[in-house]
Amino acid sequence: MTETDAPQITRTSWFMVALLAFIWGGTFLVTEVALTGITPFWLAASRIGFAAVVMGLIWALRGFPLFKTTPSTGHIVAMLFIGMASSAIPFSLLAWGQQYVTSGFAGVSMASVALIVLPLAHFMVPGERITLRKALGFLVGFCGVVILIGGQAFESTGTALEFPGRMACIGAAGCYALSSILMRRLPQVDAIGLATVLLIIGGSLAIPMALIVEGPPPAPSPKILLVLAFLGLVPTAAANFLRVLVVRSAGPVFMSLVNYQVPVWSVVLGALILSEPLPPSLIYAMALILAGLGLSQYGALKRLFSGRG
Repeated sequence: MTETDAPQITRTSWFMVALLAFIWGGTFLVTEVALTGITPFWLAASRIGFAAVVMGLIWALRGFPLFKTTPSTGHIVAMLFIGMASSAIPFSLLAWGQQYVTSGFAGVSMASVALIVLPLAHFMVPGERITLRKALGFLVGFCGVVILIGGQAFESTGTALEFPGRMACIGAAGCYALSSILMRRLPQVDAIGLATVLLIIGGSLAIPMALIVEGPPPAPSPKILLVLAFLGLVPTAAANFLRVLVVRSAGPVFMSLVNYQVPVWSVVLGALILSEPLPPSLIYAMALILAGLGLSQYGALKRLFSGRG
């Protein structure tokens, strides 16, 4: 792949984005269980560290392939930034920020990733130019997320550090957006190798950060260890690999559509597993999210259903 390659959105791309949304939508439930036995920064560090070990073993079995051509110094620097901005920095910003903001605001800030990616991709990624239809589609989808979250979306907690907390959440969204853009711009690279290196970089930052902020890790129970292993294996290692595949093939704008679907799965799974009440706005919100997705990706959907995707 080169920087001039146009995004290729196929049936596989749609399947991977849908699977990612389902995985990350269910992660909130598992994270709540994990936080009963481990602190937030050590939760992030444990997830990334376990995922890095698993992916490292797979990468080693494949002979440690990475770049398929000799990378420039700029590409190496970009990869270091992507590794930090894909996991360690946003995980830490969210862990800190969510102490002072409502969960609804945190959810809206994550949905804003798509709105941040759109203008960045227009200027930085060939073949990802903004069109009126695409911009309207993303705005409609974002409105759907806000309606789904409801009154919590912009409620105030009244804490002294609420504004810095909100900025931390938005900063996390910016990290996800910019790291996706830069990932797309890397030269030809092995997907498993890239996913592994990014996790190793993230873990190298997340573990010392957890030590500085929270001190030595608590001793988790066997149950919490199993939960941490699941979080490291599925929504971190496997999902990070899928994210690399989607960004590198279909582009960062298409990848950002995951952020509109995650809240829907979070609400639905909460109702199915925890018997939480479904919000009355769910149907309206889903209609807007699907309409936004269809509007922004009209061309890709047309190719998909015409049998050319």
